[in-house]
Amino acid sequence: MVKAIRLHQTGGPEVLELEQVDVGDPGPGQARVRHSYIAVNFIDIYFRTGVYPLPLPNGLGSDAVGVVEAVGPGVTDIQVGDRVGYLIGPQGAYSEARVMPAEVLIPLPDGVSDRTAATLMMKGMTAQYLFRQVHPLNGGETILYHAAAGGVGLVACQWARAMGVTMIGTVSSDEKAEIAKANGCTHTIVTSRENIAQRVRELTDGKGVPVVYDSVGKDTLQASLDSLQPRGVLVSNGTSSGPVVIDTMQLAAKGSLWVTRPAMMHYIQPRAHMLAMADELFGHVLAGRIVSEPRQQFALADAREAHRALESRATTGATVLVP
Repeated sequence: MVKAIRLHQTGGPEVLELEQVDVGDPGPGQARVRHSYIAVNFIDIYFRTGVYPLPLPNGLGSDAVGVVEAVGPGVTDIQVGDRVGYLIGPQGAYSEARVMPAEVLIPLPDGVSDRTAATLMMKGMTAQYLFRQVHPLNGGETILYHAAAGGVGLVACQWARAMGVTMIGTVSSDEKAEIAKANGCTHTIVTSRENIAQRVRELTDGKGVPVVYDSVGKDTLQASLDSLQPRGVLVSNGTSSGPVVIDTMQLAAKGSLWVTRPAMMHYIQPRAHMLAMADELFGHVLAGRIVSEPRQQFALADAREAHRALESRATTGATVLVP
């Protein structure tokens, strides 16, 4: 038996319950992982509140890192004792240990600690697929990135700097602006007192940007569209402020704009591709171009407090749970 966070109903942080669950032995194609760190992501709130439907009762959490303590029949590329992480598969990462499909486990390289890797499985891989696949950046571009001091945002700041991309990042406070700049964000826009689209036009000599990466959604939609060049691309990769509803006539009126709503699952498979994405990410880490450590740490039993902090926007960077 191990301790795990379980959901029996959707709602506020109070619906998160710490329970004893039976993990069992891995079956064919599976491995049992003992967690060292568990990531807390905004998508977890979507599942907890029912924005993303989840059969109940259920576990919660998308990604974690740890060590393999048992493998089932047919597993050949993962061995007992391997340090691994994952970001896809069934919900349930908020636990001391669990059985997972071995095909979703990513070996962690020497030189990348569990603590660092826990901040990068979902967040770092998200930066990879946004910048390298959804709208590939080559260097030299100027982009607008919302929530630049968030968990994905701080990785994106460093990745943009490493590629020679000029990043304009939105933040909610001067304190977060300083954090984003320290991580490589070229320009910051403090949304509590600055007009986003107006400031983007000033910074780009009136041209606007070719791409906006927007994980905020409803509250920033119009500013994102107004910041784009003709035929620019809005990458709508989150809705933390509410759902996005677009009148397609606006896209024509504002310059024949493009909009995409990507999902990680469509960019991370098959396994060989997922491992190549991880290699690129960890290559930046090993070279010192991306440095990532948790900025908030909670015990597994305090998952409710972790959710309250994340939901209230009181956090910067990555948040982890420790079993």
